[in-house]
Amino acid sequence: MAAIQREIERKYESDAGSLPELTGAAGIAAVLDKGVAELDAVYYDTADERLAAAGLTLRRRTGGTDAGWHLKLPIAPGVRDEVRAPLSDTVPDEIAALVRARVRSARLVPVVRLRSVRDVRHLLDADGGLLAEASADTVTAERLNRAGGTARWTEIEVELADGGDPAFLDAVEKRLRESGVRPSKSPSKLARALEETGGTHRRAGRRARPVTAGDHVLAYLREQREVLLDCDPAVRRDLPDSVHRMRVATRRMRSTLRSFGAVLDRAVTDPLAAELKWLAGELGADRDQEVLAERLTTALAALPPALVLGPVPERLSAWAEARHGSTRGHLIAVLDSGRHMALLDTLDALLADPPLREKAAAEPEKVLARAVREDREKVARLIDAALSLPPGHERDLALHEARKKAKRTRYAAEAAAPALGAPARSLAGSMKSLTALLGDHQDSVMARRTLRELSAVAHAAGEDTFTYGLLYGGQEQRAARAEARLPELRKRAYGSGRGAG
Repeated sequence: MAAIQREIERKYESDAGSLPELTGAAGIAAVLDKGVAELDAVYYDTADERLAAAGLTLRRRTGGTDAGWHLKLPIAPGVRDEVRAPLSDTVPDEIAALVRARVRSARLVPVVRLRSVRDVRHLLDADGGLLAEASADTVTAERLNRAGGTARWTEIEVELADGGDPAFLDAVEKRLRESGVRPSKSPSKLARALEETGGTHRRAGRRARPVTAGDHVLAYLREQREVLLDCDPAVRRDLPDSVHRMRVATRRMRSTLRSFGAVLDRAVTDPLAAELKWLAGELGADRDQEVLAERLTTALAALPPALVLGPVPERLSAWAEARHGSTRGHLIAVLDSGRHMALLDTLDALLADPPLREKAAAEPEKVLARAVREDREKVARLIDAALSLPPGHERDLALHEARKKAKRTRYAAEAAAPALGAPARSLAGSMKSLTALLGDHQDSVMARRTLRELSAVAHAAGEDTFTYGLLYGGQEQRAARAEARLPELRKRAYGSGRGAG
């Protein structure tokens, strides 16, 4: 069974090759010598080093106190989650799953062997509590997967103790710098080893600044592709908000392909857009369940206890847990499916060889602005049409369509913002406000549907259904308030004229 540990550390270079004196700095009362450990780690990656390019490291290490398989997932500069599994001859299934979106059908092979002699110190506070672990590592790197050589260096690491204050590392760094120690130029041992043993696949840096309309659209698509891939292991680990972020990235890419048909040939991109719609729908099953459960639980908790008749909390909780368990299992199967892997391959192929149309080479201000303007005008028309309908099912459907179009307009404005500046950012903000309001309205529609279903089950079981009706009425009121606010939000975004563009 894999274990997970948050790792907050900093790496340094030193000509001296040893730790300077740290006692008395940053509240360090004592430095305890923990001896020397010999570590032997083999790092695995694809032949084209996709994991390294994404900042991920996968190793099999022996020696020290944590022998086993380690997968390090970047969270922020100097912060990584380390997933650990026991030693085995092959990559454990639970770790292989976390890199599947990157690896796909490729094989994981040994790329680098690192042997380290680690001189370890524990930095203690006045009560003997552990503040951090500091070490001086003498590292020997050997390239395994292609022509290359060996490299040797010494580095210093300072890793914060569990639950420690990251500000402590700032204070330690100040002392280290005073002693001539420099922050490492490489984010990890593996990155340095790949560089110094030759034939390296460097981690992707910043691309050239977008110039044409096509450059801007492709830059946005690449950004969302990376979000999609980064979210995959987070979804598998069931981390908060991971499904939502992955779904949004999927929708942003689909919306971009549809909005900027003047830039990318839709005859080529429409099949991919259809697959992105499929994936968003599969992700939505879990996300929509989360939103509904939170909405209904919050509404129930706000009621006075005297108005909660029957086992409503228990029934709602059982419904939420059962739905989450079933949708989560299905979602993991989707992520592992051949259809999902094919989608990712198609997306990569499109970005590597994009089907650019003639206007893709044009200056972005005119091409992108027109596409955004057309989307914006469609939102106005949909809102006006919805508000002309009487309250009820047809209006609900029309408002939902307006919400989807407002989202698409927001994403188009986001993609165009680097080229169009403040007007596009302002429009994105306006569309975000509209989608939030319309989203609240749609959530009330779905909540009422769920309450009707729960009420029917409770009634069949002979339970009191008063509370379900009360919650239903509350959701009706929320929908009515959203509809009442919509004309004012529309006016802010478009001005007073109906159908304004």
